[in-house]
Amino acid sequence: MLSNKALAELCHRLAVETDAGIDIRRTCEREAEMAHGRTKQKFEGIRDAVNRGDSITSAFAHAGSLFPPLFVEMTHVGEQTGTLGRVMRRLEAHYRRQVQAQRLFLGAIAWPLFELAAAVFIVGILIWILGVIAQRNNGQPIDILGLGLVGTRGLIIYINFVIAVGLCVAGLVVAIRAGALWTRPLQRAVMRLPVIGNALERIALARLAWALHLMLNVEMDLRRLVPLALRTTGNDHYICHSDQIVADIARGDPLHLAFARTRAFPAEFIDALTVAEESGRTVESMERLSNRYEEEAELAIRTLAVAFGWLIGFCVMALIVLLIFRLASFYIGAINNAVNMTR
Repeated sequence: MLSNKALAELCHRLAVETDAGIDIRRTCEREAEMAHGRTKQKFEGIRDAVNRGDSITSAFAHAGSLFPPLFVEMTHVGEQTGTLGRVMRRLEAHYRRQVQAQRLFLGAIAWPLFELAAAVFIVGILIWILGVIAQRNNGQPIDILGLGLVGTRGLIIYINFVIAVGLCVAGLVVAIRAGALWTRPLQRAVMRLPVIGNALERIALARLAWALHLMLNVEMDLRRLVPLALRTTGNDHYICHSDQIVADIARGDPLHLAFARTRAFPAEFIDALTVAEESGRTVESMERLSNRYEEEAELAIRTLAVAFGWLIGFCVMALIVLLIFRLASFYIGAINNAVNMTR
């Protein structure tokens, strides 16, 4: 799937070229020429599909997982209503917000991650150096981790373990972003945590309010709109209620009542949605609500970053304490042995 930055840039180009009246086939040709790596073949397929007479929506849909569902659905709406340029500009703003949020979070945890990387590197160097010193002096090697990792062999095992852990963490992140089934209980469990859960709720509601503002501003069936809007939260705590909300809407219930019955959304969100529907200004109200939640989401991202920073700091401190105790026990043992030998 394209990154949020790549999607924002693509939406910008599509908006500009659509508003300028450039033929969509020429646009797709240019995108295929600009693409590189794995995406080049996908964009070439899109170009060929459009040249055969397929709609741009159909071409995007057949590109597999290259585009998120929201992008494809909004492209379809824009194409059907003749407002593709306007829709692309709104999508561009949506994805740029996501990029900004990612940069804010990564920037905040950059230093704790550097500390963790430095600690992991130092442990690896100690495993190797202490093993080599002991081997040259024909002495007993110091096992600083208590796992039998000493010398060159220990360093190789340690590096493989660190790589495996890194791959597992990266795989978990990718699986959560892709909405893998086995990660959904984990997402719901995390939402119950005191600080982290509240921060994730603010971020999810900011995305949801923005998506509702984006999609309610165009002609789109609510039964299609709601699942897409919920999917933008990226959190199964809300996504799992899609079928129930759609069923309530199909029975003729208003949007705020369908959301309220799930008991998953805070009262302030339901109240804002109720007032918006009753006043007939849902689009404008969702825009104001999304702006407010966006400010709260920025604070929530900083809170998450602080929480992760403390967690990483705790891991680093625990590692340092472990090393100190292991080295201290070794030297105390060496002193005791020396004392016993002099008696």
